[in-house]
Amino acid sequence: MAEPRKQRGWGLSGMTPEDIAYRNAVRRYVLPRAHRRSIGRYGELGNGRFLRFEGATRRRFLHPMLADAASITDADLNSLLSYGWRPRLTAAWLIGVSRRTSYRERIGELLLDSEVAFAGGGYCFALARFGAHEDAAILTAYLHRYLPRTDLRYDQPVALGALLRLDSRLGTAHAAPFTASGGLYHRWVEAVVHETDRAAYAPDRERETMDQFCDFAGGWSTPD
Repeated sequence: MAEPRKQRGWGLSGMTPEDIAYRNAVRRYVLPRAHRRSIGRYGELGNGRFLRFEGATRRRFLHPMLADAASITDADLNSLLSYGWRPRLTAAWLIGVSRRTSYRERIGELLLDSEVAFAGGGYCFALARFGAHEDAAILTAYLHRYLPRTDLRYDQPVALGALLRLDSRLGTAHAAPFTASGGLYHRWVEAVVHETDRAAYAPDRERETMDQFCDFAGGWSTPD
């Protein structure tokens, strides 16, 4: 999943207004750190490390994240979604936290296209947070497209976890054909994941992880 465009430079010389807006949005929303050893917000979101934050570290992560999710403009979100896995991942989380369902179509397109690595987890989180039948349909379409591709290790597990969460809340069973014995998900895991690691990809564990993300995000409305 290669980047769709060449890496942008950070020097001002020759930069377009769009480049400058992108650079400023990355600095403002993608790079803040909750912990001195963190490489940035995108890293804390991408590996789920924020779930272990406590005390002052949790507040340094939580309060700016809430404020940014509420205040970021559509222009900045569109800029972040235009290029690069780090900005796209961060933008998707901000969209999911604030439940900006106006971005459903764009998030769905990005997930189905899977142009870059690592960002897909953010798209799946946003769809799980939106929580509607339309979001389940997007995740189902993604799994139909990419589970048969046993040559690709993309975001199949996290997408399944998001779909299972939606099924549990919508009273649907979109994930059932994938998780049935001999279903596409199990065949993908058997083909892609080493035997000793397969337990970590169990459907229940994927749903539990997405539940943790969404339930934690739900509690952000009243940070301590």
